[in-house]
Amino acid sequence: MPMTTDPAPRRRSYRTAAVVVGSAALVVLAVWAAESGWSLRDRRSPFGNWEVVTQQWAPVPPADSPAANEPTSPAPVPPPAQADEGAADEPTPAAPTDRLADRPADRPADLAAPETPVPDAPAATAATPEPEEDEPARQITASEPEAEAAPALLAPTSDQQIRLTFAPLVADAAPAVVNIFTHRTVQARATSPLFNDPMFRRFFGPGMGPPGGQHQQQQNALGSGVILRADGLVVTNHHVIDGAEEITVVLADRSEHPADVIADDAHTDLAFLQLRNVDTPLPTLGLADSDAVQVGDLVLAIGNPFGVGQTITMGIVSAQARSAGGISDYSFFIQTDAAINPGNSGGALIDVDGRLVGINTAIYSRSGGSMGIGFAIPSNMVAAALNGVESGAPGLRPWLGADGQSVDAAMAEALGLGRPVGVVISQVTQGGPAARAGIEPGDVVLAIDGHEVDDAQGLRYRIATLELGTTAPVELWRDGALATVTISVEPPVEDPPRQETVLSGRSPLTGLTVVNLSPAVIAEYGYSGPLTHGVMAAEIAAGSPAARLGVQPGDVVLSVNGRQTDSVTALVDALGQPSGTWQIVVQRGERVLQTVVSGAY
Repeated sequence: MPMTTDPAPRRRSYRTAAVVVGSAALVVLAVWAAESGWSLRDRRSPFGNWEVVTQQWAPVPPADSPAANEPTSPAPVPPPAQADEGAADEPTPAAPTDRLADRPADRPADLAAPETPVPDAPAATAATPEPEEDEPARQITASEPEAEAAPALLAPTSDQQIRLTFAPLVADAAPAVVNIFTHRTVQARATSPLFNDPMFRRFFGPGMGPPGGQHQQQQNALGSGVILRADGLVVTNHHVIDGAEEITVVLADRSEHPADVIADDAHTDLAFLQLRNVDTPLPTLGLADSDAVQVGDLVLAIGNPFGVGQTITMGIVSAQARSAGGISDYSFFIQTDAAINPGNSGGALIDVDGRLVGINTAIYSRSGGSMGIGFAIPSNMVAAALNGVESGAPGLRPWLGADGQSVDAAMAEALGLGRPVGVVISQVTQGGPAARAGIEPGDVVLAIDGHEVDDAQGLRYRIATLELGTTAPVELWRDGALATVTISVEPPVEDPPRQETVLSGRSPLTGLTVVNLSPAVIAEYGYSGPLTHGVMAAEIAAGSPAARLGVQPGDVVLSVNGRQTDSVTALVDALGQPSGTWQIVVQRGERVLQTVVSGAY
């Protein structure tokens, strides 16, 4: 039988040895503590301070100074600034001005960290006495290890710091953002389920439409809007209410109001509604200066995405003066990464002061949902449109009376500019504001009213947002030097008269409504291309030969069968000549389309 040993005595001996060693260590520690004056009541560890209070390091006094052996306390920090009157008890919203708070304490004065309340220092610590005049405090150099201070990482010490929230801001701004529901009747083609079968499609051919003709169908849409006046004036997007037969606006308190369109401008994609049955003053949003908005500023988007109800999303200003073609004739938008989805159109983009900086308009998306690229019409454009509404002339905007193109890198080098910026003028309208101010072809417009002009879109935007009846300085680059002229801010003139005419007869342009070109007509249709002559297409009758030809409102008919059309009268005369073949030249923006049509009409 194998022999065994009892391990218990060995374990007891190990335990006894551990107790003896531990007791000896405690005795040594107690003796050291008694000699150094440290006790368990002291908040300091025997191996150094364990509680970081401020990280504001004070100069170390000389070793022979009376203050060398005295504990130090951080310099007192003034209490945080009080919020606006009436909001002292509310938690402060997350302020973008505090975004530098995580930098070291030795930052420059203009980047100083926000003042943070500091808890009372422990009783065991005393303030460091000021050094005597004949014994200045020693300055710590970068080579000394004492100067290596860690970045300030302070835990929140107050309810306001812990509860950083946008709730007070949203509570003030959100009631001024409304939901808009529209109803319209559209013509829909009756379809048969058989036409989903490939065999039937192959039999009838790709050009044969399904039978059944047209029928009327009710279509509902939704969007958002912003109350600008307490009497119920609401701004939204043109595309939200375009073609609507009935508009209902739902306020934050769920009350419903019918609304009338009092101004609608497809060129800016803005529309203004007037609510009916408004008995009490409504909450409103004030307009901010969108030119003061900077990339990186914090913004909130408020709207009704997908009809789920009022929703607030947060983001920053991603870019300014962003071009987004096809949305409006003034492609000058604020870009944001705040989530914007279908239903947000017409809603508010606000800053941290609760002011309107833009009207949410469009998104860039491959899926139909937010991808972090949203666009808002700047509030300064909204203000310009609002001035027109309140003055009784909605849609009336200033004009420059000059056209040009953006300066590219090659042009900038040839003109002696340091970088590609501005618009080089190619055409000046006789008698217009630019001509009277002395602007000539070849001049480069660098700035208008103190705002830099980057490109042709920026030039159009800056002119459109000027206040009618005033003057504005224009900075030019002319012959290698800077020059400044002053233009009068005035509406375009309608000269020659419109002479609105509906074309008839047997021609490819039958069903087209045309008007004479004038500065007022060019501005009304938002035409951006260079023009020397032609007739403006105003409306096209559905199903007409002109509609089948592909003519669109805003196109300019330049010639018919080689005959230049300088007026409506000249166009009517050219179309009155019988022809079996028609050659029609149309300008659309900066493109010219020549079409040859054969056959009788």
